[in-house]
Amino acid sequence: MPLADPTSALPTRPARTRRDRCPGVLRPWPADDGALVRVRLVGGRVTAAALQALSQVAQRHGDGDLHLTARANLQLRGLPLEGGALPEPVVAEVEATGLLPSRTHELARNVLCSPLTGLRGGRADLRPLLAELDRRLCADPVLAALPGRFCLVLDDGRGDLHAAPADLGLVALDDERAQVRVGRDGWGEVVALDDAVPALLGLARRFLADRGEGPTAAWHVDELPAPWAASGLPDPAALVVSAPLPHGGAHVAAPGGALAPVLVEQLAERGDRLVVTPWRGVVVEAEAAGPHGEVAA
Repeated sequence: MPLADPTSALPTRPARTRRDRCPGVLRPWPADDGALVRVRLVGGRVTAAALQALSQVAQRHGDGDLHLTARANLQLRGLPLEGGALPEPVVAEVEATGLLPSRTHELARNVLCSPLTGLRGGRADLRPLLAELDRRLCADPVLAALPGRFCLVLDDGRGDLHAAPADLGLVALDDERAQVRVGRDGWGEVVALDDAVPALLGLARRFLADRGEGPTAAWHVDELPAPWAASGLPDPAALVVSAPLPHGGAHVAAPGGALAPVLVEQLAERGDRLVVTPWRGVVVEAEAAGPHGEVAA
């Protein structure tokens, strides 16, 4: 049976009446079993060492597992709460893993990317763009105000993220150009990949300026009055669609959507660089790439 795609287009919603409460390390959700926190991985990318260190935090303070989300992030459950927040020593332990590079921007670092970009298939290697996007996003004080559910989606032209919940994003048309995505169905300009990060972050700042203020402010681009920043028709090459990456081989399934400590150690033995996917699995880069880091047959 084909693997189901858990990502879905964002529905149009009524006017907001409260601020979003999407959890982070500094904004835990008080669940029945303790604090739930989300650790955001830009493009799902994580080193084996960082994954092991975060697993140790989950084992010392939580339920022991790392839980995968449909946005290729990690969640820890059952953590302690003090006055509605994680104790500072626990926050410091998460920070020491390297997976909380910015306390001010942690909720804004919602970036999905084709998991196999630069490894197998696709029209462009978006890994350098991912790194630049994260660096420039965290360096802009204005962008710290992005809602915790606002999501940027980068598709390298294979079409695996066509149904992902994009507020802004792009689809690579070739190895030099991409078309900007604006909301669920909108399309922006075609830009050079070298210019894509400034284009996306400029639109993100425009969203913040247009979303309103207070508890009624929009969480998503599709909640703004239409039309908004969209030029109209997509390039035919931007309409590519492919199925979610199936589990097996280099794409290791997380049973029940969780990485138990033993599975974390097994992944670390298989490779130093890993990619958490939106389909609740983990790609081992060394096994996904060809012998020279090129497209595998």
